[in-house]
Amino acid sequence: MRFPAVFLCLLFISTTPLCAQTADQKLAREIFKQLIEINTTDSAGDNTRAAEAMATRFRAAGYPAADVQVLAPVAKKGNLVVRLRGTGSGRPILFLGHLDVVEARRADWPWDPFEFREQEGYFYGRGTSDMKGDDATLVAAFLRMKREKFQPERDLILALTSDEEGGPANGVDWLVKEHRPLIDAQFCVNTDAGGGHIKNGKHIYMAMQAAEKVFLSFKLEVTNSGGHSSLPRKDNAIYHLADGLSRLGKFDFPVHLFDVTRAAFERGANVYRGQLGADLKTMVQNPADAAAVGRLSAIPFYNAQMRTTCVATMLSGGHAENALPAVASAVVNCRLLPVDKPGDIERTLREVLADPQIKLTEMAEPVITPYKPIDPQVMAAVTASTAKIWPGLPVIPAMDTGASDGIFLIRAGIPTYGVSGMFGDEDDVRAHGRSERVLVKSFDDAVDFIYDLVTRLGRTN
Repeated sequence: MRFPAVFLCLLFISTTPLCAQTADQKLAREIFKQLIEINTTDSAGDNTRAAEAMATRFRAAGYPAADVQVLAPVAKKGNLVVRLRGTGSGRPILFLGHLDVVEARRADWPWDPFEFREQEGYFYGRGTSDMKGDDATLVAAFLRMKREKFQPERDLILALTSDEEGGPANGVDWLVKEHRPLIDAQFCVNTDAGGGHIKNGKHIYMAMQAAEKVFLSFKLEVTNSGGHSSLPRKDNAIYHLADGLSRLGKFDFPVHLFDVTRAAFERGANVYRGQLGADLKTMVQNPADAAAVGRLSAIPFYNAQMRTTCVATMLSGGHAENALPAVASAVVNCRLLPVDKPGDIERTLREVLADPQIKLTEMAEPVITPYKPIDPQVMAAVTASTAKIWPGLPVIPAMDTGASDGIFLIRAGIPTYGVSGMFGDEDDVRAHGRSERVLVKSFDDAVDFIYDLVTRLGRTN
């Protein structure tokens, strides 16, 4: 059913050209469109082109050439770094986004994924939610500050980088190693994490990412002499491996709440009703409650919040259909809580596999992200800006179960917090997928939120 345009303007989930729109939101939409229509995939895209397009806007706005730099370790992998000079009374703050996007096949989409399209209250296109919408809000905020002659108490730095989604030239890693002075900061606000949650058409909370899990994979391998398949033996390599994986599949690492997840559960208990809300409250009071742990463990999101997880992701074995397998192997991917230690997880895996014939090898050294408690200054600013745009909405600390470029900054001693002004439906996540989209109203609100947050932090020492 289609509603009259005037009525659509009243719906929080929709907006149309007939709705009121500020000049800053209009500019942000133009930037958003420009970014979406520049292909920045690793295979065929050009990150440098997108970085230069934004640099052109900053130079035209009056930023000195020395404060607008496009740096590229290799062709087409450019990174944009912009600095708004402050009074120098405090250390800089870094605001981070990435310009690259995941691959998008034309055959998978109803239209060209690199065409920016507004339809029925949504903006469509590859990168709308991950994360060119956030990039556009940052660019618009830094342009507006220059236009309004806003001078912060400390330098504000914007970095839009390459290869967060994968590729040979991760921009944040390279900038930290080769151009540290350009991005050195007291802390970083990473708009590639955090953000608002919508459930059943209603804004329910704003999440601020204050921690993320650690990525670590292991190779499991069983070898023996093999032989002819007509003469099977009990020590089959595939069976040994399968038995070990079966034991792992039945195993759960212990529940381990820390300050971020404990705060997330405590505040989430006031957001969700029914059994979920009750279980979250119980976990804060008694993390050993078996019934609550069992119910929450059945929900992948909360299971991953409560504990380190290890799961089989790849499997291979044998070389011919008429030969006994001489080798069988698997890959087990672990996502460690930031307060857990890789050595402890490896020892636990060996105990669970319980088979000396299964060789366990760490595939790559884990990228350890030293964990620090939430900075109350950042939490206070995010809470205040959220209250200004969405009065009464709670802010909930969050742990990202995946990974972001924040790991490179954290390892370099720059605390990093995930904060995005975008709201998305918990039950309609399309990042990396077909027909990726964001709500038009959500984007417009994010433009106002990010400007308020950036300027608020710029005034706070």
